[in-house]
Amino acid sequence: MQLNLGQHMKMSQQMRLAPRMIQSMEILQLPVLALQERIEQELAENVCLEMRLDEPDAPGKLAEMELAREEAFETPISAKEMAGKDEANGEAAFERLLEISQDWPEDNYTSGSKPSSNRIDEAGDRAHDMIANITEKPQSLHDHLLDQFSYFTVPREIRDFGEFLIQNLDHHGRLQSPLNDLIQLYGRHVRLEDAQQALSLIQKLEPAGVGARDAKECLLLQLNEDTPFRDVLAVLITQHLEDLAQNRLPLIERKTGYSLNLIKEALKELQKLNPYPGAEFESRPNQTVSPDLYLEQDENGKYVVRLEDEYTPRLRISKRYIEMMRQGASDPTTREYIKRKVESAKWLIESIEQRHNTLKRVAQAIVDHQIEFLEKGPEFISPLKMQQIADIVKVHVTTVSRAVDDKWIQTPRGLFPLKRFFGGGTTTAEGEEVAWHIIRLKLKEIVDGENKDDPLSDDALVEELAKHGFNLARRTVTKYRKALNIPSSRQRRSY
Repeated sequence: MQLNLGQHMKMSQQMRLAPRMIQSMEILQLPVLALQERIEQELAENVCLEMRLDEPDAPGKLAEMELAREEAFETPISAKEMAGKDEANGEAAFERLLEISQDWPEDNYTSGSKPSSNRIDEAGDRAHDMIANITEKPQSLHDHLLDQFSYFTVPREIRDFGEFLIQNLDHHGRLQSPLNDLIQLYGRHVRLEDAQQALSLIQKLEPAGVGARDAKECLLLQLNEDTPFRDVLAVLITQHLEDLAQNRLPLIERKTGYSLNLIKEALKELQKLNPYPGAEFESRPNQTVSPDLYLEQDENGKYVVRLEDEYTPRLRISKRYIEMMRQGASDPTTREYIKRKVESAKWLIESIEQRHNTLKRVAQAIVDHQIEFLEKGPEFISPLKMQQIADIVKVHVTTVSRAVDDKWIQTPRGLFPLKRFFGGGTTTAEGEEVAWHIIRLKLKEIVDGENKDDPLSDDALVEELAKHGFNLARRTVTKYRKALNIPSSRQRRSY
């Protein structure tokens, strides 16, 4: 193969997103709490950006300020005006952000409306309540076990290795590796007898079952002299745990000679044991969900979406730096710095305004499509795809995806993520469109009402769903059954 060097001309089309467009998309995708954090970060980094918390002025004073501003400088287009002009075309509004004039805005260039004194007081009360209600960090499993282990009177080498073993328990309270491997990882010499004694002491700690090497040992450690059917349970755990999981009670009856009633009574006691004793110490912080939107009914009964921006800081560009730019700073470096910061603040404010406009219009289109869901309940949800909303709002489907991502809406029926209103569906025998969620609810209803002495197989479930007008393949029914954590027919059978 011959290699040659040369110059060639090539024409191609490429789509590149400008940094301002990327910022607008990022702002749109942020939920309300993340947006507040982003604004606070920008306030800390941009000296030209200010938070406005002043009271609305009296009408006469506002008129005087308006007249003075008009006399002082030419008024450029505001973010709200831009959003209003593009009400019919949200996608064009985003592109408009790339074509904004280089003129600097007036001193009161702000985002949103100014809050009242009551709203400011409520914001302070919310912050105070949030701090007061912060829960104390719970004790971890490792700390709980180390506290108990310290009461044993044992030689130093056993104590040190025991503490090492406790630190190597997983979040379920089990050893993560075989004992011999942990001895090798210990880093110091320890006799096997001492290691086994340390493990034996750990297995006596609470909660019962910690220090086990597998599920069987974990369950056996929880048996004591007071446990009903202790001997029967020991046999079932050591020899028939898999058969119990598959509900093969007749097979266990034949192999052990125990009566079916005895096996069922022992199984009730087995279900009281905990295969994951350390799980109760897992610290899972509660997810804080704040609605981005509220749904209310107006005087005519129409559902209207209201944006939750009451506690989002209102922003404006600092008058001081605007005046420095207009009068001309002496230092070119200072002028360039202020120019960049003012431009960045301007784009942030307009991106926030455009986020509010797009999010509200997308949410309103979703609500208009899911009226039956809101009035009658989740079983009346309609199939809905993001492309349908994109066509209504006249934006790209990716804009809809970003707008609904991690956003929540407070409705008269409760708090829902916006994505909850989307979902595919199928057509019934009568030609009516129905959402997959409704089919899953019907499947669960059929299983709950079946005869547990003779539960329905997946083929039988297909036939039952067909009687209700849902013609589905067997593999689809099996997929939905597993998604709903419904066991197989053999596992659901009652003996």
